[in-house]
Amino acid sequence: MSSRSYTLALLCGGLAAVIWGSTYVVTTELLPPDRPLLASLARALPAGLLLLLWQRQLPQGHWWWRSALLGSLNIGLFFYCLFVAAYHLPGGVAALVMSCQPVLVMLFSVFLLHEKLRLRPVLAAGIASGGVALLVSVQGAALSLTGVVAGVLGAASMALGIVLSKKWPKPAHISLVTFTGWQLLAGGLLLLPLALYQESLPAQISLQNLAGYSYLCLIGAVLAYLLWFRALQRLPAVTLSFLTFTSPVSALLFGYLVLNQQLTLQQSLGAVAILLAIVLAQRPPAPGVPAADTSLTPLPKGKF
Repeated sequence: MSSRSYTLALLCGGLAAVIWGSTYVVTTELLPPDRPLLASLARALPAGLLLLLWQRQLPQGHWWWRSALLGSLNIGLFFYCLFVAAYHLPGGVAALVMSCQPVLVMLFSVFLLHEKLRLRPVLAAGIASGGVALLVSVQGAALSLTGVVAGVLGAASMALGIVLSKKWPKPAHISLVTFTGWQLLAGGLLLLPLALYQESLPAQISLQNLAGYSYLCLIGAVLAYLLWFRALQRLPAVTLSFLTFTSPVSALLFGYLVLNQQLTLQQSLGAVAILLAIVLAQRPPAPGVPAADTSLTPLPKGKF
């Protein structure tokens, strides 16, 4: 992989994480309160249907259950935990709790991809944790146990989804749009019965609510996941996972720009530490040497 392609993959993954960071402002300011399942469903299911109507290609063979599992981990369970955390914690704190994901990706990679723990990402994780501590220590809000548990569970769900996506790479003859649509649809279908059983529709849905749901579906799901899965095809799992640290930083910046929240010196130092950790965790490919993992080798068409 050329350095230009590597940089483009980093930009795709980073932009996806920035978009996810905006989720917290949208959730608290535009959506009806206390309906995390409905918000998750409205984000995933319409996005999956739109992408599949565009490509009109269904999974075959073992990709039925693989797509269902990956969609549940990357989309269904992750979305639900994301919105529960957002409803029970301040936006920046919710994003920061879920930023333990890179550490979990490293651990899952050891067991599932048989990778060795490397000193550089471990040091980067330590620096990022210090940045997280600086950011959280000045929030001044009581932490909800429900929100913290949901955040950690969501991080673990997507971490496992990232690693399994490297273990089961997208078939070469299947488009990124189709692959993303499968997972969004699977995640949405998982959420559908839960949302219908546990939550009722709001008595009224305002234009503000519709704007929020539309943003989460079209930008937070369709665009962000197309960018994310594109980056996932080209970057190692651990390298990509560190880009999720961009999400809490962007959540705080959106809070500052949109909600007029104050950023202290401690928060600024924490954000700088996180950005330094992201840079430290990157492992650019050597010139002329492919950067792709062996897990990215396309499956023979007959195996699809």
